[in-house]
Amino acid sequence: MDSRVQLQQLSMSFGDFTAVHPLDLDIRSGEFFSFLGPSGCGKTTLLNIISGFLTPTSGTVTIGGEPMASVPANKRPTSMIFQNLALFPLMTVAENIEFGLEVRGISKPERRKVSDRLLELVDLTGSGDKRIDDLSGGQKQRVAIARALAVEPRVLLLDEPLSALDLKLRQHMRSELKEIQRRTEITFIYITHDQGEALTMSDRVAVMSAGRLQQVDEPMTLYQNPATPFVAEFVGENNRIAGEVVGNDNGRVQIKHPSLGVLEGISTEAMAPGTACSLYVRPERLRLVGEDASPVNRLQARLDVVNFEGAFLMLESSIEGLSDPLKIQTEHSTMPASLTKDHPVSLVFDPADALVMPESAAEGGGHAQGLD
Repeated sequence: MDSRVQLQQLSMSFGDFTAVHPLDLDIRSGEFFSFLGPSGCGKTTLLNIISGFLTPTSGTVTIGGEPMASVPANKRPTSMIFQNLALFPLMTVAENIEFGLEVRGISKPERRKVSDRLLELVDLTGSGDKRIDDLSGGQKQRVAIARALAVEPRVLLLDEPLSALDLKLRQHMRSELKEIQRRTEITFIYITHDQGEALTMSDRVAVMSAGRLQQVDEPMTLYQNPATPFVAEFVGENNRIAGEVVGNDNGRVQIKHPSLGVLEGISTEAMAPGTACSLYVRPERLRLVGEDASPVNRLQARLDVVNFEGAFLMLESSIEGLSDPLKIQTEHSTMPASLTKDHPVSLVFDPADALVMPESAAEGGGHAQGLD
């Protein structure tokens, strides 16, 4: 069954406000695809356009090669799970799951066969006669999934369905959702502002900012090779050092900071000397070193914060001339016991672990990097 979703030159405006700037996107059949971005970036607007609840200002939506322009929401091959789940508290679990089938005129015996099969799929076998209020938060999530799947959609749309759950249950449901998607092999389109959810579950992720696609890629690529300053700062922790290009040799870029001197990183863009830029280095790529360390990318700092985070320590250190503290992630064994708050430290990072981008890259976002 073809469940490919294509958006072509799609945009959405509300009066003078543009919620979604023109974009092209191809979501593959059977893919777990996520839109990731802060509140107000346009991701839920896109979901409502795909579902048919909103009509785009311009552009087209096709599902399985079929144009959706004249297809109303209740006739589209989609099903949606809302943030509040919208389960019916006065109905049993089975009645909730069967509701869409009843509306379509399916007989009661056939409806029950479907609900029993889906209850088994979501690991709630035998729970059909329970009331919704008798279920835990995770069980309610699974009922909502079963109800959405009952009408056999080609595309399942999920609007931040885990946001109301506590952390442990949220983490458990991530793996549950991914497993259900794997079993059903239908296309999941997931909306979230939680990067952990997006990176853990998705085959690909579209990062959005201010109504524009910034980058569309596999999770590992987003993290290791962000295409724009927004993606570099939004996906995972990152340290940013602003400066000016003073040298560029075959992808190896030297930048100068007024207080830190010359630092080196890599870039896929050719940048002329004098270009305003930012260097990004992940906390896990910064290392605590001795005084005899390499002078390349060596920073002198003062240790301000030591946070115990279970498997590792997250340190914060201040450097004269930087407005924000540098964050360092390190294992317990690599940090000498003598290092305490206010202690001077030397930090170093490999040029290959630092990404340099021109400041002008932060201004555009007109097209997404990583599209097919």
